[in-house]
Amino acid sequence: MRRSLAVELFWKVHPWLYRVSGGRLLGELVGMKVLLLSTTGAKSGTQRTTALTYLEADGGYVVVGSFLGEPRHPAWVHNLRAAPHAAIQVGARRLAVTAREAKGEERARLWAQLVAIQPGYREYEGRTNREIPVVVLEPTRG
Repeated sequence: MRRSLAVELFWKVHPWLYRVSGGRLLGELVGMKVLLLSTTGAKSGTQRTTALTYLEADGGYVVVGSFLGEPRHPAWVHNLRAAPHAAIQVGARRLAVTAREAKGEERARLWAQLVAIQPGYREYEGRTNREIPVVVLEPTRG
């Protein structure tokens, strides 16, 4: 998949459909479950919501900043680097989370699991010179 007007439109409408249906509509894409990630804009301070495919691992939700292999990271990655506390919606459940980027062995293990489920990530990796972020969203305790 590559960025196009149709893809951009889909990703703008998707969060709304997911939210109003409690994840019953568009709760799965390309063989992976979908969640909504709400971050605070690093520059604007405005809340932004993005639909992302995810992998459940080690009690957290693993998302990928592939941006379809574009040369830059998606805005949500920058937002989480600036303010790692965020919220997610998984189906009808809403959770507070803290984000951290997987590194080293953990990243390699999670990346292998992600590529096994969605081989398209390998293609996106080949389109860019940047290391694609693998981000773990851990539910906030308390």
